Amino acid sequence: MLAGSLTNSDVSFKRIILWGHSANGQICTLIAMALGTYPRLNKVFVAQPSAPLIRIDAVKTFSEAVAIGKATTAEALDIFDSLETVAVSDMIGPWRGSSFPTDHPLDGALEAYHWHGKRFDTPEHVHPLIFKTMDGSTASVNPLWTLPLVSWIDRLPIPKSEAMGNIFQASLFLFSTNQSCARLRSVIYRGKETATMIYDSLPINDIFRKVDDRTVLGLMDLKGMECPFFFVLQRE
Repeated sequence: MLAGSLTNSDVSFKRIILWGHSANGQICTLIAMALGTYPRLNKVFVAQPSAPLIRIDAVKTFSEAVAIGKATTAEALDIFDSLETVAVSDMIGPWRGSSFPTDHPLDGALEAYHWHGKRFDTPEHVHPLIFKTMDGSTASVNPLWTLPLVSWIDRLPIPKSEAMGNIFQASLFLFSTNQSCARLRSVIYRGKETATMIYDSLPINDIFRKVDDRTVLGLMDLKGMECPFFFVLQRE
């Protein structure tokens, strides 16, 4: 419609449109519907959201995932695949562990039970589960005690309360060991050969990829588990 051919009704309605655009597009639409002129309004003005929609791109790097605080399993796998491999010799020593959340049932569970990390004394002598004790020191836990529960890890809810964590910490002496419970080997996984921790008594391999000289991203591959569990190790 040309401006010169506007009727008084059209001019008044145009004012309604301008007011609605400056205040709220939804109010404008409601007024038009009340006046029975919504079809005309729809041709003249299309209400826009008050703020532009923000498109969230996929998490593509390790640093992005850490900054955001989580990633999907697919994103974590892409990040894992993009990282360099790790030599077995580069894993020797103590490492402090932390989570790499992907909405896995195990997310936060190890921290709730005061997990400290892992220690690789030699390729043949490995302590896969190091926990903090109540006196501030650490203890190596024999993973054999988890064997009856392993097949249910991603099927049953895992208690993560502070109370349960404290009970476990107070009972660490029942599960502690000085014996090696795993070993390090170089294994091909997802097309790359890299350092891998193989449990002695559990159907679990922890595969490592290098983030930097002091950080690796770990992937726990448990036979029968639908999605892998991710974690981070930083050299102490």
